[in-house]
This record gives sequence, structure tokens and C-alpha cells, in this order.
Amino acid sequence: MDSGRWRRGAVSRGMLPLLALHAVNEYYRLPWKPPVTAGLLAANTLIYLRPSFLDSLLPFVDEVWFNPHLILKNKDIKRFFLSVFYHVDESHLVYNMMSLLWKGIQLETSMGSTEFASMAVALLGLSQGITLLLAKSLLVFFDYGRPYYSEYAVGFSGLLFAMKVVLNSHSENFTNVHGLIVPARYAAWAELILIQMFVPRVSFLGHLSGILAGVLYLKLKGSYSGPNPLTTIIRELTGLLRWPVRFIRSTFRLRRRRILGRGTVGGGERRSLSGTWRCQACTYDNSDWLSNCEMCGTSRSSESGGFLRQVSPRSRDLSLEELRRRRVERFG
Repeated sequence: MDSGRWRRGAVSRGMLPLLALHAVNEYYRLPWKPPVTAGLLAANTLIYLRPSFLDSLLPFVDEVWFNPHLILKNKDIKRFFLSVFYHVDESHLVYNMMSLLWKGIQLETSMGSTEFASMAVALLGLSQGITLLLAKSLLVFFDYGRPYYSEYAVGFSGLLFAMKVVLNSHSENFTNVHGLIVPARYAAWAELILIQMFVPRVSFLGHLSGILAGVLYLKLKGSYSGPNPLTTIIRELTGLLRWPVRFIRSTFRLRRRRILGRGTVGGGERRSLSGTWRCQACTYDNSDWLSNCEMCGTSRSSESGGFLRQVSPRSRDLSLEELRRRRVERFG
């Protein structure tokens, strides 16, 4: 993998527009748009493109490569967490984001955004932690450090392997893995072996750790009956972020009348708008040019310069639903 610094503003070779078109098409046909999946797609893409307004904030790739030796030696948390969101080239990014789009939509739709977000955080921590543990164990117990303990890696694929394990954990179907038909619950293992055979430069340890993270996540979730603490934290944080929006809406919300046809339906008050008279039977505001209520047909007469509403016995017995039905019939 290339360990050089990235230039500002990566230029697309034509694959990113296809990814954007595919993502828009997938989201357009969905009745509910999964926001966390969209956020993860946007974050990975923006980090790769490095637009000018983010360039000064984002570290370069050689500062975030996942390297077990440097992470443990320098206690480098930045490499531990940020390496997942960096990709070495456009094909690497697009392949991973296509996979994230498919898996993320299914998982987030089935479990909800808060649960999906907490799962993604947990899988990230588990997969990166297991990678560190395996690399250090190979060095200590087998003196096998150069290929893995000193390995440099970036990318979202470890997390995608973990998501694949969770997604297929209860599936009884078969799936196609690069032309090989296997049970869906073992698809991640088959893909691990096939990818390593045809693309040997990928991080075998990172992918294996992703699978183990997915298995461990399912075991922990199945053995713990209480509420997910990560889900609770994310739900509380989301509520805090939404509070200002709710406060502004409640502060500036105006009481509005219901508008029906050419008039309004209000309460039982007697005041009327200028140029209108209010029917006492149904409280509908009618134009001064009308002598009968448009809503229920009650007649209107004038007395002593004011309006005296006369309610016919027929209109007085009408229910609200009947009044609505008549109005719908009258005005279509």
C-alpha cells in the first residue's frame, strides 16, 4: 500500500460519480432513508476527497495508518480509530462504500438508526482491538512480527466483514461469494479466503479480526439481557442535539386555523372576519354575499344592522362527520 501523503482534493477517475448515482438511486426508492448509513458514506468520501474546507482539519494518511507497533508504542489513539475511514485509492473506496451501502441499509432498516450506530461503534472498537491483540500475540508467542505487527493498513473493510457476520447470522439461505455458492452465515469466511487468494496485498489480519469482532458482538449481545449501554448513550446524545431544534420550533410555532375550501372552521366564538358571517350551526365563515351557509345550508338574516344567525332544525341535528361529508360532496 502507498504510504505517501495525499494531495489536496483527490481527483475522481469516474468511479465516484457512479457510486453517487447508485447511492442516490438506492435512497430514492426507499420509503425511509437510513441516516447513519448515509453519514458513514459521506464521511468516508469526504475524507478521501479532502475538500479545501476540511484539508487543514484532516490528518494525512501517513499519520493514521493502522500499525500495531506504533499504536502500542506511542499509545496512538488517532491511528486506532481514524484508520478505518481512510482509503488508498478510488477503487478501494468505491468497493468498500458499495458494500457499506448494501449492508448498512439492511441492518439500519431492521434494527433502527440508534441501535445500528451503537453496533458500528462497538464493531469498530472490537475489530481494531482484536487486530492489535492478534498482531501482538503472533510476535510474542511465535516471533512472527514483520508481516502483521509492522503492517500498515487503512480502510473500512474490517468493519464490513463484521457487519456481514451480523447481517447473515440468522440466515438459512445460500449466497454467491465471487461465483462460489455457500451458506449465507459462512459467507464472510469464504470471502476472507477468496480475497486473500486473489488480492494478497489486502490485510488478512484486519479482515479476520472483523469476522471475529462480528462473532464476539453477537455472543455478547446474546448473553446480555439488559439495554445496550452504547445505544442508551447515543440515544441521549441524539436527544440533546435535537433539543435546540425542538425548542426553536415550539417557540416560533404559530397557532393556525384550519383552512377548508373558501372559508375557515373555528370554535364557537361569535366574532367573524371582515366581510364574512359565521354560521351558528357549524361555525363555518361564509362570504357576506351568501344568504345560506356553504357548509350546512343554514339561512342567515339581518336584524338591527347586525347579523342574526338562524339555525334550521335540520342543520341543528347534523353531526360533525355529516357536515364534513356534505362539504366534501359539495366541493369535491
